[in-house]
Amino acid sequence: MDTTKTDQSTDTAVQPAEGEEATAEGAPNAVADPREAPDLEEASDDLGPPPPATTPSVVPGAAAVVGAGLGLASLSGTWLGTMLQERKQLTGQIKAQSGAAADQIATVYGTPWHTTALVNGLFALAAVVIAGVVLLRRQRPVTTGAPWVAAVAWGAVALGVIGLLIAAAMGLDIFSELPKVPASPNAPAG
Repeated sequence: MDTTKTDQSTDTAVQPAEGEEATAEGAPNAVADPREAPDLEEASDDLGPPPPATTPSVVPGAAAVVGAGLGLASLSGTWLGTMLQERKQLTGQIKAQSGAAADQIATVYGTPWHTTALVNGLFALAAVVIAGVVLLRRQRPVTTGAPWVAAVAWGAVALGVIGLLIAAAMGLDIFSELPKVPASPNAPAG
């Protein structure tokens, strides 16, 4: 057996060259020269803007559903409208104890009818505004979301517009006029 010493290493592991670092496995890992690194600004321009977030928010969907609910409530009436109508009717009956018959009719029947029209019109207006905001915010190219949100928002706009038209017709007494007291045959002509 030869036991002479040599200057060469008997290790079979790969030795890193100059400018390289060894990894944990012993394989060389090149160290980049900072002067050769690509410019980050140029690289980001080549990639374009970052893609938009694809996770939709629940706010547009919730707002569209609320708008549709308000539009439906403007058509069917609300407890608030009913309560205010009954209150106006009661105060009208109290005021009607004295006064002309036409004033009594307007106070007892006309004012509550117009109060209901006003409340329903406010609900319809709220439906149109909320649904309109949802639709306008969906038009931005950054926003992506479920298609049902737009469908519900358009439904809310339609219900709100119909509710506004009905409330305006009620307020202008288009559906029916206030009852009129017929002229008495014994009343003096005047």
